[in-house]
Amino acid sequence: MSLYRDTAVVLRVQKLGEADRIITLLTRRYGKVRAVAKGVRRTTSRFGARVEPFCHVDVQLYTGRTLDVITQVQTVDAFGVQIVEDYQRYTAACAVLETVDRLAAEEGEPVLRLYLLAVGALRALSGRDRDSSQVLDAFLLRAMSFAGWSPALTECARCGQGGPHAAFNVQAGGAVCATCRPAGSVRPSALTLPLMEALLRGDWDTAETATGPVRREASGLVAAHLQWYMERQLRSLPLVERTVPELIRERASEAALVGAADGESGRPLDW
Repeated sequence: MSLYRDTAVVLRVQKLGEADRIITLLTRRYGKVRAVAKGVRRTTSRFGARVEPFCHVDVQLYTGRTLDVITQVQTVDAFGVQIVEDYQRYTAACAVLETVDRLAAEEGEPVLRLYLLAVGALRALSGRDRDSSQVLDAFLLRAMSFAGWSPALTECARCGQGGPHAAFNVQAGGAVCATCRPAGSVRPSALTLPLMEALLRGDWDTAETATGPVRREASGLVAAHLQWYMERQLRSLPLVERTVPELIRERASEAALVGAADGESGRPLDW
């Protein structure tokens, strides 16, 4: 028996027997780990509420024959408390966890960047400073970059010619020039690909000024690109609400007015 400890995000849970659960974790140092939490479905469990999806925890485990066993859990961030109160943020967070679970396919394979992306996205979704749809799109774009599937946005996906380009083709890998454009390409709004680039880079001053139709179009391209290269559909994506909250619209308008007045940059490049 060997003990080890790490910080982790709880991705999903499954019932096991009468009182146990199998917990799927994305850990900082060991990648994806599946472990048994004994007795957590009993009302007397010491840490049952700490191993629910969206929780960011410090967990101690020991190595078992087939599954590791959780022996101790301490909460680092209780993201779920704020996330489950808002359906839009809840569905976006579910899409984040499902994407992480799919991309971290190999158990025990360290994926530090994906872990940091997941924690950052959940932290942003648990707050109220960002539109949850944009947080989800930013996460998906960065997760695709981690997986090597990042769409071409500023150059042609086929010949590498610098843009901007008017067409986008998922199968080709992103934006395509007039020469390389295959049949079936779409012509998004002129502001859509710059919005996707802003979300990828963390330029929230630009992203938050986008209108609702541009945001929805960008979300559609991001989802289509991800699911094409993942070769399967995410079950949670169709449930995500793609609305622009009134507060976010007001902040976007204020940011545009302030930027036009003094030309100063806003928040640093983060979530």
